[in-house]
Amino acid sequence: MFNSLSLEEVIGLKLELAAKAAGGKLYGIPLWYSLSDITKDAVFKYALSACQTKKEAALFLGIDMQTFHKLQKKFETEDYFINFNIKSP
Repeated sequence: MFNSLSLEEVIGLKLELAAKAAGGKLYGIPLWYSLSDITKDAVFKYALSACQTKKEAALFLGIDMQTFHKLQKKFETEDYFINFNIKSP
């Protein structure tokens, strides 16, 4: 069932679930202005989980290794994969 949903529907569903968990409202969160970072964070983490190495993930994203390492610090992916017990490349 999940596979039949579009990306937009998955995002909408996730926002709905987050709003319910927060008592029905997400006031005070600059959601609209954060979308670019939220999207890049998700794509970056996907690349790390889908690729065998960090270099392969950088190639997948079309960025150089210096940019990759900056983004890795910005999105705190080391902590993310440790906290969720996921193997990072």
